[in-house]
Amino acid sequence: MAKVILTHEVSGLGAAGDVIEVKSGYARNYLVPKGYAVSWSRGSEKQVEQIRSARAARELATLEEAKALKDKLESALVKLHVKSGAEGRLFGSVRGADVATAVEAAGLGKIDKRKVEFPNPIKYTGNHEATVRLRDDLVATVKLQVIAQR
Repeated sequence: MAKVILTHEVSGLGAAGDVIEVKSGYARNYLVPKGYAVSWSRGSEKQVEQIRSARAARELATLEEAKALKDKLESALVKLHVKSGAEGRLFGSVRGADVATAVEAAGLGKIDKRKVEFPNPIKYTGNHEATVRLRDDLVATVKLQVIAQR
């Protein structure tokens, strides 16, 4: 087992600044090379505090603001115009950055592209859903309409 400090939020493990214990192969082969974590050491407490303060600054200020944004996101239908081929198959797939840009363009608010998660990859036009983690304790479901770009 290896102790690591998460530098980014990883679904199922924790948020940035958390000190967790994972299997050494998972840390060595995935978390550290991708930049999601750094190795833990006794002198890294200062680094943990910096990561936590940066996360707090990025997080929405209050729970009321987050709930208001959640209500806006869940009541609207966000339209995404993407390039697609015949029969509605996309060239690639919809990314979190695409959803964040579309939400902002629709005037619903600003969301972090790293907090957008898809239950399944979106590779076809049509109606889909994505979840947005607004805070550690608040998740919004966004309805997406993927439209072929002309």
